[in-house]
Amino acid sequence: MRVGARQRLRVRVEGTVQGVGFRPFVYRLATELGLAGWVLNDSRGVLIEAEGEREALEAMLERLRTEPPPLAIVERVAEEAVAVTGQLSFTITESAEGGEAEAAVSPDMATCEDCLAELFDPSDRRHRYPFINCTNCGPRFTIVRGVPYDRPLTTMASFEMCELCRAEYEDPLDRRFHAQPNACPVCGPSLRLVDPAGRPLADGTEGALEAAVLAIAEGRIVAVKGLGGYHLACRADDEAVVAELRSRKHREDKPFALMAPSAEAALELVELDDAVGALLASRERPIVLASRRPDASVAQSVAPRSRELGVMLPYSPLHHLLLADAGVVLVMTSANVSDEPIAYRDEDALERLARIADVFLIGDRPIETRTDDSVVRVVSGRPLFLRRSRGYVPRDLPLRAPRPILACGAELKNTFCLAKGERAWVGHHIGDLKNYETLRSFTEGIEHFETLFAVSPELVAHDLHPEYLSTKYALERDGVETVGVQHHHAHLAACLAEHREAGPAVGAIFDGTGYGPDGTVWGGELLVGDRRDFRRGGRLHAVRMPGGERAIRQPWRMACSWLSETLGEQPPIPPTIAESVSEDDWGKVADLARSGLASPVTTSVGRLFDAVAALCGIRADVNYEGQAAVELEAAADPAVRGAYPLPGVELLDAREMLTALLADLGAGVPVPEVATKFHNSVAEGTAHACAELARADGIELAVLSGGVFQ
Repeated sequence: MRVGARQRLRVRVEGTVQGVGFRPFVYRLATELGLAGWVLNDSRGVLIEAEGEREALEAMLERLRTEPPPLAIVERVAEEAVAVTGQLSFTITESAEGGEAEAAVSPDMATCEDCLAELFDPSDRRHRYPFINCTNCGPRFTIVRGVPYDRPLTTMASFEMCELCRAEYEDPLDRRFHAQPNACPVCGPSLRLVDPAGRPLADGTEGALEAAVLAIAEGRIVAVKGLGGYHLACRADDEAVVAELRSRKHREDKPFALMAPSAEAALELVELDDAVGALLASRERPIVLASRRPDASVAQSVAPRSRELGVMLPYSPLHHLLLADAGVVLVMTSANVSDEPIAYRDEDALERLARIADVFLIGDRPIETRTDDSVVRVVSGRPLFLRRSRGYVPRDLPLRAPRPILACGAELKNTFCLAKGERAWVGHHIGDLKNYETLRSFTEGIEHFETLFAVSPELVAHDLHPEYLSTKYALERDGVETVGVQHHHAHLAACLAEHREAGPAVGAIFDGTGYGPDGTVWGGELLVGDRRDFRRGGRLHAVRMPGGERAIRQPWRMACSWLSETLGEQPPIPPTIAESVSEDDWGKVADLARSGLASPVTTSVGRLFDAVAALCGIRADVNYEGQAAVELEAAADPAVRGAYPLPGVELLDAREMLTALLADLGAGVPVPEVATKFHNSVAEGTAHACAELARADGIELAVLSGGVFQ
């Protein structure tokens, strides 16, 4: 073929390429390069046919890969030659219907700088419009009902665009071309402020905003409808209102998240290095855990007994307006009663939150999928997820699945995962599967993902624990093969898969509880294995959990059990625990530990942390899962060096460590020093044991996983 002759290519682009301005990007690119043809969305992503000279086609292919729109993630660009048609112009074509859905759906993204400029520009027609968005920002996952991602398949379907919005939507050169949530004050969603009975309290969107800000200023609690559900908002510097929120929400101690108006305001609350600052200001806008500044002006009840604060920046235009008008840092916590999923439907919010919120700020754009805020901290300069949800879900992960698979997850902090072909979709945070509301959120989430990504599972994986609701769900599904996966092997295999390692590896898997194949409660395991199989190379010394699950809620019971193992059958009650527990109760629990009645055996490192927290006088009882360990970590002094002995490989024997720890406490060594030496002892003992196991098997890879490592 002679140089300069016309050619035509069909180009398939896969990845996160819908709802992110990819088609107008292709249109502008093709027009600039003098190419003819068309571009459309379909169930697999974006499909292009482009015709022109070879040099221009090659330039298009290169720039598709290297210059995509800000929210796009291009995973694959495939080309094939097709017949030249002589087409003279380039067009954007209607989305193709039908076919198996494979297009990646974008997560919800924080308001972009262009939209923020318009939001606060008095001359702009969207000035102070709390639902402003464009192709580079705004709701995606929380409003989508199906693919391809077009307005009729979103919760914006009922809002008919006005002439000006329609013109933007249809102009390929406009920033809002095919922005599915596109709207303005004339044609789009609006706000209303109501009391707990649903009675209106203000007129219009601006009136609702003004009244909500006034309510916050007066020390009232406002339920605010966000992108993925409702928040409960109040002044973070008002001890009385924060304490009242705790009382109404039945959340005694667990820290509240904060929303700061700006990065500068966040800097007055927490220590921000470059990595933490970048994460805080990222387009995903997670809650970032960072070290609290000594002079942070927030109520003590925001995060009692914690050295960290969870801070986020505004990520929706409504948040930006609220924070700008209020002029103070706000508590912005999930709107629920403790242990329930967040409220996201208006009627449900009014019913469930009527005894918590004083007023409700409600936007009438429906939420399709409830999605909590993500929670992240920075470790060694890199983000570590504590909760992966809004801003990140449903971004897919590379994972090869030989068959369509559903993994149901465990009980605490549940998430599910679907996998097909070369992709896996980890679901949004569900929560603890302990009640009907959370179970319904779990089942609805799975159904939505199966529809959205056209996955019909053939294999369903579940935890071995027979009483987990996720296990029962898996075993009750019809027409699928099920496979039980040991809880701690799942931790090992998941960490290997996340880092694209096949193994073998030595894994230190430390958590609270997990069902062991021997019928005991595991939680301090040194495993040797890969994604497929494992053996138990070592474990923490086993002790009793006096009273079963009551020992999780009352760490002093684990202290009693460990002291029984360490000192003898009837250990004296330590002074630090005697302040909270009677001699009689202590004796009864010691009897349980000795007899084994209603006291399962456990190797849990999480329960060891509980015991040490109780011995240090930090926490005899807990109000949320992991509280004792969290507060023990917060009490530690990073400047302290030294450790207690934690000998062993096949058996990590913590009794010698506890003997030394008790001696320090008896000698009046400060609790921060004791807490630090305990953490150091667990770290050093684990590292030694892993190294010995790795050396024995010729393994060079180690995995650290489980809740204790968070």
